[in-house]
Amino acid sequence: MTQGPILVISGTNRPDAYCLRIARIVEGHYRRECIKVDFYSIADLPAEVFTPQAYAHKPPAFAPVQQRVLDCCGMHVVLPEYNGSFPGVLKVFIDMLKFPESFDHKPVAFVGLASGAWGGLRAVEQLQLVFGYRNAHVYPERVFIPAVREKFDAAGRLDSALDHRLARQASGFAHFIAALRPA
Repeated sequence: MTQGPILVISGTNRPDAYCLRIARIVEGHYRRECIKVDFYSIADLPAEVFTPQAYAHKPPAFAPVQQRVLDCCGMHVVLPEYNGSFPGVLKVFIDMLKFPESFDHKPVAFVGLASGAWGGLRAVEQLQLVFGYRNAHVYPERVFIPAVREKFDAAGRLDSALDHRLARQASGFAHFIAALRPA
């Protein structure tokens, strides 16, 4: 059996979100290390998941998303802090996933970002509780990005020190996944 990819998730559906930009940078770090990676943006959730009926009968359009989560060897979630927490659309995504097998013993890493001074700390800590409840293995090296707008220069390039931290987290998370795999 081959190991699946690491699934990088951009945790908001806000258009032109910094979250999406950071998630793509994280994805790039895995690609540069020749680590299998998949990418999913919460903005791509099928509209049918937002109907009341979706809780009882998962929409067929969600099945490929569910399969990507089941097939991945770990998840690297990049999320913004909205109103002191993580986005509600991210919670809908989690609620649609099969329980318990979607996160059970699956490694997960987090990057939090915010316009404010705490860099998504509250959002990440709250989401860690959800993943912990679902029996995920939380990678302890989290990255928090405060004042995210200021981390990009006029040409759209990310601050090099932050880019290095994201690269180090991605590499460390890949090693964490490998260490958790049964021999």
